[in-house]
Amino acid sequence: MIKYAALLLAALLSTQAAKADDVSVGPLHGTFQNANIKGATPQVLILAGSGPTDRDGNNPLGVKASSYRLLAEELSKKGIASTRVDKRGMFASAAGAVDANSVFIPQLAADAHVWVKEIRQSTGAKCVWLAGHSEGGLVALVAAQDPTDLCGLILIASPGRPAGDILREQLKANPANAPLLGDAFSVLQALESDKAADVSAMHPALQGLFSPAVQPFWRSMLKIRPAELIRAYQGPILIVQGETDLQVSMADALALKDAQPRAELAKIPNTNHVLKSAPADRSANFATYADPTLPISPAVVSVITDFIVNH
Repeated sequence: MIKYAALLLAALLSTQAAKADDVSVGPLHGTFQNANIKGATPQVLILAGSGPTDRDGNNPLGVKASSYRLLAEELSKKGIASTRVDKRGMFASAAGAVDANSVFIPQLAADAHVWVKEIRQSTGAKCVWLAGHSEGGLVALVAAQDPTDLCGLILIASPGRPAGDILREQLKANPANAPLLGDAFSVLQALESDKAADVSAMHPALQGLFSPAVQPFWRSMLKIRPAELIRAYQGPILIVQGETDLQVSMADALALKDAQPRAELAKIPNTNHVLKSAPADRSANFATYADPTLPISPAVVSVITDFIVNH
């Protein structure tokens, strides 16, 4: 294991651009992005979104935006170090679980605390910020129910309503899904009642989305109430929401803000779910998901940097 302390020492002795190095704790693996300044720096743990999303923000389903890597690199230029990680059971952290589908959000939240402990011990930081993107925001909220050693929360494009409400909204937003909505909603209703659903005779797309292997995850996920979780946390909170996000809407950010008025809400114009500048047009918006050469929205970096520095 490459220790954070050694990486920090290297930064003190060099003025070259901050470098990224692999780090690990047990079966969990990630990347430490040092800050390009001397001395103590704020530490951020970046928590990935849903599905097979890796530490850089990419997944084999066509997302190659590298949003987390780009965010980490930009934060490092602002004097903020970060650790971005592969989720238990996936990618380099595959050895952490026999079946990634059996890793639910409470386990990921527990893993977040494992990383926080490691980061603090290795860097000497008094606390660590949790920056959760999309589903990673739920992980951050669940983890924050034990606020030990947390500086605060940065919720980026994070759900503010129950997952079932959001999924129904997403499915209805695409006209091509119209023939599938009846079956999809019946499955959701069953899962929300903590019951298994038979999808064997349904459209292949629904068989994939709600396969028997992932239904236990859905049944756990659908019970989470973000508003209740954010209301219970009393530390600093920044809510970051792109105004052209087609996956998590401004309604979610407002729901989080309504539930916890102390939280700061940053609305980012012309910014989509993968934190890239994008129009509201569906085709053009989703085209940015496959382009790692597009920079991350500067406004996202600015609001996160300012919030951390001011707290």
